[in-house]
Amino acid sequence: MNSRDKILNKIKDNKPEFVPLPELKDFERENIDLKEKFKTTLASIGGQGVEVNKDKLEEVILSQYADCKVIVSLTPEVKGSLAISQITDPHDLKAVDLAIIKGQFGVAENAAIWLTEKELFHRALGFITQHLVIILDKNEIVWNMHQAYKKLSIEDVGYGLFLAGPSKTADIEQALVIGAHGARSLTVYLI
Repeated sequence: MNSRDKILNKIKDNKPEFVPLPELKDFERENIDLKEKFKTTLASIGGQGVEVNKDKLEEVILSQYADCKVIVSLTPEVKGSLAISQITDPHDLKAVDLAIIKGQFGVAENAAIWLTEKELFHRALGFITQHLVIILDKNEIVWNMHQAYKKLSIEDVGYGLFLAGPSKTADIEQALVIGAHGARSLTVYLI
């Protein structure tokens, strides 16, 4: 037996006993309006939460972003000016003024929204656009990340992320700059 095998056998013989994982609390909060908490938190991190009737969604979005010329919409509720299916190279998204996508669910405590490659189509879309609009079902908001992780389904997903607010940094002279590394604005329309 060589020294490598001796070392590995000693490690194998001296394994610690199995200890079951501790049970974690759910950390739920009662008597909280998840939608209002989500909107308040989103506003505190530079985003905007707007409740809107689904029938008025396109009208409201296009009027708020009337100056945007190149619009990519990955939702049937709003028509875009650029078909994402025609884009094969993510670099071609550099001229996108407004991207409109759907979020799977939101988290009230930090205003994060779960997005996957299904919602983004191209991973770069949510970051390369000047303005980002996410449409979110107001009934799909959970209180905290513990509940969010339980809700996740990543078996059939190659890419996913929690996105919270527009791009921002305070690295430069400790002054907050919004839109530093990605979308300059984020508006979440709660339907």
